[in-house]
Amino acid sequence: MKAEFSASANDGGARSGTVRVPGGTFRTPCFMPVGTRGAVRHLSSVDLAELGAEVVLGNTYHLMLRPGAEVVRAHGGLGAFAGWEGLTLTDSGGYQIFSLQPKVDDRGATFRSTYDGSTHVLTPEGAAEVQADLGADVQMILDVCPALPATDEVLRAAVVRTAAWAGRGRRAFLDHPDAAGRQSQFGIVQGGTDTGLRIESAERTLEVGFDGYAVGGLSVGETRDQMLEPLAAVTAMLPTDQPRYFMGLGDPAGLVEVVAAGIDMFDCVLPTRHARHGTVLTTAGRLNLRNARFATDDSPLDPAFPASPAGRWSRAYLRHLLMTDEPTGRRLLTLHNLAWLLDFVDRLRASVEAGTFEAFRRDTLDVWG
Repeated sequence: MKAEFSASANDGGARSGTVRVPGGTFRTPCFMPVGTRGAVRHLSSVDLAELGAEVVLGNTYHLMLRPGAEVVRAHGGLGAFAGWEGLTLTDSGGYQIFSLQPKVDDRGATFRSTYDGSTHVLTPEGAAEVQADLGADVQMILDVCPALPATDEVLRAAVVRTAAWAGRGRRAFLDHPDAAGRQSQFGIVQGGTDTGLRIESAERTLEVGFDGYAVGGLSVGETRDQMLEPLAAVTAMLPTDQPRYFMGLGDPAGLVEVVAAGIDMFDCVLPTRHARHGTVLTTAGRLNLRNARFATDDSPLDPAFPASPAGRWSRAYLRHLLMTDEPTGRRLLTLHNLAWLLDFVDRLRASVEAGTFEAFRRDTLDVWG
């Protein structure tokens, strides 16, 4: 089913609105927490609902290995399996092509399981079938995401292979007995920081035709300035009535820049990974709670964010939990970071609605840029 975007406001290139997918609707701009193995680490689906998350991302590679896509299917799909009543999106395994560097050929990617060393081949058709079993509201096409910087030869090969896989994955999705009726499938544009290759990849992806479109292969080693020109070239080509998804981005400065370019959706492990290592998101910027100066600090993590789920505890206490490796500390910092970032996106959305996005963008870059 085509994912439909309805705009409620535009401010320059930024836009806010609502996306409709088979399972329901969600507001944009939208940050999606990452639940790699069917859960955001240290949190439950109840926590995510209370934080106000609307869409949660699951990882196809990990879930197909454990517990197995057939197990998830037997329990009614990823949302039902996890007790999550919101919407879900599954990536395709393309990020693992970037991070695990498996053997890749025209057929697909050959991985060794990170759990038991067994060998698995993931093809574009297989990725569509596995994600149909996982039952997420949105599934992603299998793509090739090269690390940056990369040679022209590597980038072109990724564009060509991603386009070939897109056609195969789309046919498999449309031919599946029930996937197309209950899921949306998004295509992915590659091309690194080469604007010409980005345009070519967008043209080829649009030619296949998808229910929504994502920009992959950026925020993977290049500077923010290097990513903005090719990103703008792509978003200018994408349909205005379908959602646009920037994959793997979660820092506030990056978010305002991609929203300015017309992006609607984004995901990242950044807020949860930061929390596990003691880095806290605050209105004044990042705060490293491991720093000794916080050992006797009685103030809350972010005095300007009284709604923080960790707001009742002092920096000193939370640092103590972190330094003694008490799991409660990582849980509280994860709750805070996700709450803070979701609130940030709420305020970003409100600025688009109010016509004050450019001021919000400048203020954000002053702190986070």
